Amino acid sequence: MGKNLIQQKRGKGSTTYRAHSFRWKARIQYRAYDEQEKKGVVHGRVINIIDCPGHSAPLAVIKYETGDEVYLPAPYHVRVNQQVAAGAQAPINQCSVLPLRSIPEGTDVYNIESVPGDGGAFCRTAGSSAKVLGMLNNKVVIQLPSKKKREFDPGCRATIGIIAGAGRTEKPWLKAGKKHHAKRAAGKLYPRTAGVAMNAVNHPFGSGRGRHAGKPKTSPRFAPPGRKVGKIRARRTGRR
Repeated sequence: MGKNLIQQKRGKGSTTYRAHSFRWKARIQYRAYDEQEKKGVVHGRVINIIDCPGHSAPLAVIKYETGDEVYLPAPYHVRVNQQVAAGAQAPINQCSVLPLRSIPEGTDVYNIESVPGDGGAFCRTAGSSAKVLGMLNNKVVIQLPSKKKREFDPGCRATIGIIAGAGRTEKPWLKAGKKHHAKRAAGKLYPRTAGVAMNAVNHPFGSGRGRHAGKPKTSPRFAPPGRKVGKIRARRTGRR
């Protein structure tokens, strides 16, 4: 009898695959979306810039004049004690938070809300940014980092700028031990053995002459857990 597959172990949810959220320092989220921010402006100040293990980008700790303290991904060139603002009347400056209807076309933004008031959902990783393309049918069109265009509610908030930490993926690991500790801190398994390199009893793609699966990599929708490998109930395969 074969051993459990990686996806079966992940589904079980043991400590190897569980996010170490007790080490995280903060949650990225905007302040509560009140009337003062919807119609006017709330001023604040960057009181600190911290490194959080749960996020790839440095976080800026912002304290507003209302007493709210929030954590947002820090953009390029932000500094401690810098004055920032949030609201429909806020200036178009780095780290300012505005609704999409108030942001000019061609502006780089990040941490875009999916629904007004949800705190931010899109474009939050180090070095990323989206671009405001314009209005269409009472919706704001945004080009995401993947070059995909998506329509948002004009009342959704976003932050002006490009998130810092763009060179994070360019630094080489140099040795396996460094990557092992980094993956373990993030709750990821390393190293991962390819299914085609295993024996037939250990993986559906295992065995055979040479490293090939020997069968389609798209599994059916109602396949049992040990059979669900590769592309699971994919709508389509191949290049577009």
